[in-house]
Amino acid sequence: MAYQNIKNNSGILLLDKPKDISSNGVLQHVRKIFYGHKAGYTGSLDPIATGVLPILFNNATKFSKYLTNSIKKYHVIAKLGVVTDTGDLSGEVLYTRSVYVSTNNIINILNKFIGAVKQIPPMFSAIKYHGTPLYKYARLGIVISRYPRTVIIYQLNFIKRIDKFLEFTVLCSKGTYIRSLVYDIGNILKCGAHVVFLRRLQIGPYYSSQLVNLSNLYFVENKYTKQTYRFYKKNMLKTFLLPVSSMFLQYPQIKLFNKDIENFKKKICISVFLFSKIGLVRVVAGINNMFLGIGKINKLGLLVPKCILQS
Repeated sequence: MAYQNIKNNSGILLLDKPKDISSNGVLQHVRKIFYGHKAGYTGSLDPIATGVLPILFNNATKFSKYLTNSIKKYHVIAKLGVVTDTGDLSGEVLYTRSVYVSTNNIINILNKFIGAVKQIPPMFSAIKYHGTPLYKYARLGIVISRYPRTVIIYQLNFIKRIDKFLEFTVLCSKGTYIRSLVYDIGNILKCGAHVVFLRRLQIGPYYSSQLVNLSNLYFVENKYTKQTYRFYKKNMLKTFLLPVSSMFLQYPQIKLFNKDIENFKKKICISVFLFSKIGLVRVVAGINNMFLGIGKINKLGLLVPKCILQS
């Protein structure tokens, strides 16, 4: 997918999140490079994790929930026989156990996790309890009761096992904690496990092959340092952004004309009874198929505006 020049820096930056920094920490770096524009990320990644972290700028932030609800794919390496308090290699070791399990048995266990599964979110997570993230309680040694949540594992593909290290990929629904998944796998194997490597390969329609590194952004920032070059710097940065419409290329498209365009922008329902699809659609206008936003066609043949790019 080609990167495009986006007016007013509205768009989506597909960042390759570096290791050992929080998602919010990366966001603050990027916001500074992009002159502090309104921005937010979707699908938080653990500090040890790398990979696809979409950062949405300006009007693109209106559509963040559509990415948050998307499927996600991860590349995982777990170490068997060791359990940590964080569920990954950043934590303190709670206990170790010998690993007496065959590779065939591991593969059979992995297959049992495919489908709807219940998992308890880790204490070291951003889920809030009485307005405070759980990880802040965890750092104080306070354990809060968490209720199991149902998530869906669509695919769980074994790659290899070398001694105590287990490597696999997982395609899952929103809300899935890979650390919890690995912990549960370790429990069933009766040896325990924790995450030592985690990389997000996909979120919704975006893949790791499309990513921009922080080093690319720093290169542009440092190259155009003089005030006279600021215009060029801004335009260079824009080339890293994808249009908001790229988020919805898999949606059915409906084109509006004349008065219907203004009605859609005003969030007025529009009769489209000749359109056969029911559900979410990508709404465009003009000969260039300018993206207007997302709408939903109901059973009555009405297009209901759901999210408008520019009101």
